[in-house]
Amino acid sequence: MYYSTEVKEAAKRLFLRRHKAKEIQAQLNLPNIRIVYHWIRVGGWEDMLTDEEPLTAVSRRITLLLEKADSLTKGELDELDRLTTVRERLAKQCAKPAVAPVRDEHDDDGHRRDDQRGERRERGKRDGKKREKKVKNDVSELREVDFLDKFISKMYGYQKELFAAKQNPLTARIRNILKSRQVGLTYYFAGEAFMDAVLTGDNQVFLSASRAQSEIFRSYIIAFAQAWFGLELTGNPIVLSKDGKPWAELRFLSTNSSTAQGHHGHVYVDEYFWIRDFEKLNTVASAMATHKKWRKTYFSTPSAVSHQAYPFWQGEKFRNSKRKAAKDPWPSDKQISAGALCPDGQWRKVITILDAIAGGCDLFDLEQLQLEYDDDKFQQLFMCKFIDSSQSAFSLADLERCYSDLSLWADFDPDDPRPYGNSPVWIGYDPSRTRDDATCVVIAPPLENGGKFRILEKHSWRGQSFKYQAEQVKKLTERFNVQHIGIDTTGIGYGVFDLVRDFYPRATSIHYSLETKNLLVLKAQDTIQGSRIEWDAGWNDIAQAFLTIKRGTTASGQVTYSASRTDATGHADVAWAVMHALQYEPLNTGKRRRSSYALTGSTSHGKTQNPAAGKTGATAHAGVHVRRAGISADRQHRAVPGRVRQRRRSHIHAASFTQGFGQAAQGQRAPRRDSRVQAQSAAA
Repeated sequence: MYYSTEVKEAAKRLFLRRHKAKEIQAQLNLPNIRIVYHWIRVGGWEDMLTDEEPLTAVSRRITLLLEKADSLTKGELDELDRLTTVRERLAKQCAKPAVAPVRDEHDDDGHRRDDQRGERRERGKRDGKKREKKVKNDVSELREVDFLDKFISKMYGYQKELFAAKQNPLTARIRNILKSRQVGLTYYFAGEAFMDAVLTGDNQVFLSASRAQSEIFRSYIIAFAQAWFGLELTGNPIVLSKDGKPWAELRFLSTNSSTAQGHHGHVYVDEYFWIRDFEKLNTVASAMATHKKWRKTYFSTPSAVSHQAYPFWQGEKFRNSKRKAAKDPWPSDKQISAGALCPDGQWRKVITILDAIAGGCDLFDLEQLQLEYDDDKFQQLFMCKFIDSSQSAFSLADLERCYSDLSLWADFDPDDPRPYGNSPVWIGYDPSRTRDDATCVVIAPPLENGGKFRILEKHSWRGQSFKYQAEQVKKLTERFNVQHIGIDTTGIGYGVFDLVRDFYPRATSIHYSLETKNLLVLKAQDTIQGSRIEWDAGWNDIAQAFLTIKRGTTASGQVTYSASRTDATGHADVAWAVMHALQYEPLNTGKRRRSSYALTGSTSHGKTQNPAAGKTGATAHAGVHVRRAGISADRQHRAVPGRVRQRRRSHIHAASFTQGFGQAAQGQRAPRRDSRVQAQSAAA
């Protein structure tokens, strides 16, 4: 194909301006990129390029990208971002003083030492003092105006109300917020505490149910410092510096009182309605914020009315005391929802999902959430309604005793390719339904009788195919030494079970019936009431799921359990998944299984018959039985002299054993897939 001289010259000018061949092709609408490479080789264009310093080359490339007439693609934007970072590094390197050239090795040693002394003297005169070590976490240059654009201006309406309450001396002492799920309060309070520590030098203390949950605050603060100011924060606790001196500490603690007490500062208590022994924790938090300058901030999603924190939220201790008459009347629920200073000195506020949407938060699809959750669950998670646990099959107090801290499990490393080594685990799987999560849990069984289970991992998969879910289960079998997989096959879960059985034939099918469901719940009740299971305290959705399982009766008067699960909506899925794993252990863990070994002549029920009285000869001597052909049904065997006599055991009949729950289906032979094989005669 013929190309005009003007096109070739245009391509040459673009190449000399360091455009890539692909960009030249696109800009000149050339049909093939190979013609550009041909012109470069034939014309010797590469020899015409001048050498460039790295900083010049990067700056030139940035200029080319910014001069493009069309909008930049995602790849070009990523390239521009990387080039900007590289340019900043190169600029810093260029600003450093050049390294002194090395002298010839044959120079006189005396002259070399003199020159080095002279250089050190000159360097000392030039610097005036020794070179100082870079201060870690230095916030000396940050001012309040720096936070206005980065943080304050981007707050939602309800977050601005929380910030105003902090600034008001009348409401700043104790803030108590009841919130909906996922409205960004952990994010907001991390930014508020970081800003306060930088500007005032006050210490900040974060208390969470577990160490892993408290680390969420730390990760947010580190991200804020890097994104807003290019500042890299290190250490735990984070110690901020100003003018070369320590300025403020940010501590991230779990609710273990032995590690939490002893510090002082502004205290933030996260998800306090899901923390065990709240009264004890509140005593520790109050001790850390005893001085009048310190603030206390409590925020959480609601749990059950039986929780220790419920009277604290309601102010019952103050309202039932003699001081009640000396104060103003208690605010109404409507006033508290808008934010009100109560007579006990606490500023209380309720933030529902509707309040968040009205405050400018556009992160929710309200209609979709109402489809995904039934009314009770939606009210509890998003409308700040408490759970009535009076009809629940599980007690909140029993569930709280199962809280633990994942960081204390020395034998489990989530980041390791084999997180639990070669120790056995059990997997429970609750299948996906329409608009429902498929949930899978990995449980470490006790290594000794009567020990504790531990929930190591939990996974949720939404809107995924059977094949995808089965592949995720297969990955778990590759990471763990899996001894049991329990899968609900009542509905569409059979599709996952059929795929899982291909790579894990021992998978157990659990078909729901009234008896099956009762056995599952009874086993879970026995395990939880006996405090024989643990999970990370930050996983409050596990306790939520168990609390929603309620006791009821069928039309015929039989006891049953349900979690308001329908075909369209569902919850408590993580609780059912846990129960699918726990069912592998018998309900009666103290009973020892009778031996299946029976002596010769015993019946199928283990009763031993007396041998014939007149039996003599070789069979009367102790020895090892040797099988021989041509004997009757009541077989006799020759004995080898000098050996201990060992009787043959009778045939073991399957009817003499009571199969455990979930073992009936497992013991059956899997049907052959090929109908031709099934059609073959047994005589053949």
